[in-house]
Amino acid sequence: MGAQLGGTPVLILKEGSERSRGRDAQSNNLLAAKVIAEAVRTTLGPRGMDKMLVDSLGDIVITNDGATILDEIDVQHPAAKMIVEIAKTQDEEVGDGTTTAVVLAGELLGKAQELMQQDVHASVIVNAYRAASKKALEELDKVAKEIQLEDTKSLENIARTSMTGKAADQARNHLAKIAVKSAKQVADEVDGGMDVDIDNINMVKKQGAGVLETELVSGTIIDKEVVHPAMPKSINRAKIALVDAKLEVAETETDAEIKITSPDQLKDFLGEEERMLKEMVEKFKNVGANVVFAQKGIDDLAQHYMAKAGILAARRVKKSDMEKLARATGARVVTNLSDLSADDLGSAGHVEERKISGDEMIFVEKCKNPKAVTIFIRGGTEHVVDEIERALHDATSVVATVLEKAKIVPGGGAIEAALSRALESYASTVGGKEGLAVSAFAEALRIVPKSLAENAGLDPIDIVQDLVAKNETAGSHMGIDVYKGKIADMYKLGVIEPAEVNRQILKSAVEATNMILRIDDVISAKELKGEGPPAGGPPGGMPPGGMGGMGGMGGMGGMPGMM
Repeated sequence: MGAQLGGTPVLILKEGSERSRGRDAQSNNLLAAKVIAEAVRTTLGPRGMDKMLVDSLGDIVITNDGATILDEIDVQHPAAKMIVEIAKTQDEEVGDGTTTAVVLAGELLGKAQELMQQDVHASVIVNAYRAASKKALEELDKVAKEIQLEDTKSLENIARTSMTGKAADQARNHLAKIAVKSAKQVADEVDGGMDVDIDNINMVKKQGAGVLETELVSGTIIDKEVVHPAMPKSINRAKIALVDAKLEVAETETDAEIKITSPDQLKDFLGEEERMLKEMVEKFKNVGANVVFAQKGIDDLAQHYMAKAGILAARRVKKSDMEKLARATGARVVTNLSDLSADDLGSAGHVEERKISGDEMIFVEKCKNPKAVTIFIRGGTEHVVDEIERALHDATSVVATVLEKAKIVPGGGAIEAALSRALESYASTVGGKEGLAVSAFAEALRIVPKSLAENAGLDPIDIVQDLVAKNETAGSHMGIDVYKGKIADMYKLGVIEPAEVNRQILKSAVEATNMILRIDDVISAKELKGEGPPAGGPPGGMPPGGMGGMGGMGGMGGMPGMM
């Protein structure tokens, strides 16, 4: 990039930098974003297909979860990366709807490209999309229905809907019950509402059994073994102590030298160490603890005394597991053993070491009103248990979302058809080029029912036309029954979704779309031969292939030269 000043070229960017602007830059970005959307579109819905992702090491992931697919593939183009960000945001905020958000963004960009080819300016499209999004969110609030949190059947339907089409499909009734129970169990009442932190739902995976053997443990599972073979392997009515302190003889903080000149002194010295370890174990006995989880080490001699006292113990338990144990059992983590009292102990109906698929694990279960629970996921292969975990993550997330914001909408493309109809009416009141863009937004929303129909092997044109007609005459709860290939009442079929998921889909898709549409100039710096990456910058700058593979705007290192 340069300019002429009195016939002398003035270089502004570093040699090797590339720039594309105007229609070229926009087309390039729109194409990259649409390719990403197209990659996940076939996974949408109950009849969606899976993707097999193989990384450079040969590790395989088989999934139809949008967030996982986009997280696993190595996206280089910066506009495509912005579309991937939609999926990440959607997953973090509400845990589901990632594929729909990405597919909608891709379709909005496709419609925008058609409008720009008709000389509608990008700024007009951005303003129209923003207005259409606002109108769609208002309509969403009108269509959404309140749900009673005691309505377990509806909550299970929501969980089932989120798992439809995944590997968990065959066992979704069983898994939906687990998802609802677990989310309700960890819910906290805050200011008259519910707050659900799904991080308190721990998921432990072990292959080697059927998916239907997946169970909810009212407590937690620690991937550790009992430290001493003479300790009990099973304890009923457990009183649990959580200790973040070494159960060993304390070492001096500074270098010290102990001079022993006689055998008696050595005997006294070792006897004193033994007495200190005995005292530690006596402390547990005195407060009534019969199970001990230590975050740090346990001395061999201390293990011996604990075994004699009938105490079950595990050492080097992760901090995150200690926190889950505290929430599940009601125990308090003690950092100084001398401060331990009976009030610090937690309780569980049963603590047991079990051998699962060749590994010892400690089950802390039958806790009374635990605020942390564990879903023990089983499946025939590693790929199956991984996909079940992803399905349960979506299911627990959507149930948590509904518990916090108790509004639902119909699934099966019904809500998109309803919003599309509302925007068609709104477009006629806007008029002009902005009206064209609002109408394009309305049409873009139909990509969801269209994809559901296509992925189920149905005729998308006939199905979508029928859907829009029935949605208008019979009500906004009419959606596509992909199994029977006809339009049906989604509430009767139990195909329901949280309104908040759809709200987030609209927000994420429109914001990312508008950001991409506003870019009309892309400047990238190539790595010069023989030069390393700029200090503090990403390695490699822009990869071969120019704009098609621009690595994260990889070399904005050339930008300072513009000053």
